[in-house]
Amino acid sequence: MQEDHKEYLKFALKMSKFAKKIMLKYFRHDNGEKYKADNTIVTKADTTINSYVIKQVKKHFPLHSVNGEEESFGKSDFVWVCDPVDGTAMYAKHIPIAVFSIALLNKGEPIVGVVLDPFTNKTYYAVKGEGAFLNGKQIKVNSLGFENMKTMGHIDVWPYWGYDCNDVIKVLSKNTYVLGVGSVTHASMYVATGDFSYVVFGGTKGKNVDIAAAKVIVEEAGGKVTSFKGTNQPYDTDIDGAILTNGVLHDKILEIVKQHAKKVES
Repeated sequence: MQEDHKEYLKFALKMSKFAKKIMLKYFRHDNGEKYKADNTIVTKADTTINSYVIKQVKKHFPLHSVNGEEESFGKSDFVWVCDPVDGTAMYAKHIPIAVFSIALLNKGEPIVGVVLDPFTNKTYYAVKGEGAFLNGKQIKVNSLGFENMKTMGHIDVWPYWGYDCNDVIKVLSKNTYVLGVGSVTHASMYVATGDFSYVVFGGTKGKNVDIAAAKVIVEEAGGKVTSFKGTNQPYDTDIDGAILTNGVLHDKILEIVKQHAKKVES
């Protein structure tokens, strides 16, 4: 592993340890739940973690920038993309589903990714070209095709998605087991470990933060990640949906998405 990549991973893991402490601190107590202008939920954990990441990036990598879900800083080819709490709606209701994620991007391409589940003490991480790991043990996607209940996947449903995927759910439900676990980043980690076979995410505006770390982790685990058009896309700006799979199913799911997902006019 390149020395600078090793340094970046070490920093990302350090951020995840801080996030774990904060997420657990507010989980069982007053988490300051409130609603933003777009009616999505934010908590003290979201804002505290996001602010800390910015502070630490300024200190350790002053030429880098931060694209956070709650707060951003600077503009650079090297961008730390952070979702302090993915699954905030679950977290705010004291349901232990949420995760922290952070990725370092170089010109829009994730090169380091870390996702932390504080409730099960699981840390998923990857450096581009070095494989994907869970608590130090290498992980791989599965090789399942469409095999009914054996093939499990996740599709998010929420009021402000960029794509209406209800018809996609109907089609995929005919030969796979479709779930919604409450956090797309968390679900994506199940693709990386081989427990799930796919994730279909209809997010667009501001939703790069949900997928940036997952992209490098899933791909380093042997999977495939594209936009809803089947293209590679930058993750330092708005995205055009995201499909994360074990690779085996990718082309077929992409075909279904192209045929059945409907763009929602904002």
